[in-house]
Amino acid sequence: MNENAKPVYLDYAATTPVDPRVAAKMSGCLLADGDFGNPASTSHAFGWNAAELVEDARVHVAALLGADPRAIVWTSGATEADNLALKGVVEAGGGGHLVTTSYEHKAVLDSAEHLASQGLEVTFVAPGPDGLVAPSAVAAAIRDDTALVSVMHANNEIGCVNDVAAIGRLCRARGVAFHTDAVQSAGKLPLDVDRDCLDLVSLSAHKMYGPKGVGALYVRREPPLPVAAQMHGGGHERGMRSGTLATHQIVGLGEACRLAALDMAADNRRMAALRDRLWAHLKQIPGTRLNGSMEHRLPNNLNVAFADVDGETLLMALDDVAVSSGSACTSATVEPSHVLRAIGVPDELAQSSLRLTVGRFTTADEVDFAGRRVAEVVHALR
Repeated sequence: MNENAKPVYLDYAATTPVDPRVAAKMSGCLLADGDFGNPASTSHAFGWNAAELVEDARVHVAALLGADPRAIVWTSGATEADNLALKGVVEAGGGGHLVTTSYEHKAVLDSAEHLASQGLEVTFVAPGPDGLVAPSAVAAAIRDDTALVSVMHANNEIGCVNDVAAIGRLCRARGVAFHTDAVQSAGKLPLDVDRDCLDLVSLSAHKMYGPKGVGALYVRREPPLPVAAQMHGGGHERGMRSGTLATHQIVGLGEACRLAALDMAADNRRMAALRDRLWAHLKQIPGTRLNGSMEHRLPNNLNVAFADVDGETLLMALDDVAVSSGSACTSATVEPSHVLRAIGVPDELAQSSLRLTVGRFTTADEVDFAGRRVAEVVHALR
């Protein structure tokens, strides 16, 4: 059994603990002796100080993307950012057709289904068995009336990384706006909106050691990309997203992005070593299969099928190792993962799959413990 009081946490793709350095920055924006003011209050120092912190955070988020800070729009998280990107572009008159993929996060898929119910035509491009979306398949799906292409940078379940730069270039050549959900990749993989021809990018703080409840959408400024607001009110965020800005959460996202930019290379080397160490344990278990490409994968992600074992039973038995059987947003369902189905994993293997993700605070001892425990439990269940 685990000697630690708490289970080993290997579910960093679901959420991350807030980095202590981020929490320290956030705490300065909450109490009466801190910068608690409303950033929209322009008549006194409390508002001015809060507004300055918000703009500093905007600079840090933009820097992670190689973007103009004025192109960053604050949201309540990546779900809202995805909704704003898809619905906003289409409702602003962008066209009558949307291209996305069949293994996107539900925030994109459900937004696309909503738009389809309103009469928009949607094409869902399938990824290959390796978990990657071929740029040629995206190019083939684009039509003259395509308003937007939305392809995620890295998949939230299998961690496979798409060539968004290639897709961005072909969209730019066709004059079609391109959105990528970079929730899993931001802070792990370098992104540059100009180099990669990205027009819209969704981010979430709590996937990169920031707080829950805040995210951002990068919206291209030159040439301007019209985006219709989904939240109406005081006209905040260049009219795209109304609502009083949560200074402490925004400061947390800004600091998380600043730290990610500083630590990305070292964090990636460390996480990749831990992931490979974990895989060395797991691949010794008979009947084990990796879902998706190992080469084109986030440095912290493994998605593994264990033949002849029920995934939910395996999860319940692993009470001292925190992992998931799919994306956390849909893990309450008993249906096989739509992501694994999309890449052709048979239902019985999809239902026996676990996602294991390491992070900034994972240790080698925890990885070794988890590897041994999974092997023990799989053997016992069989």
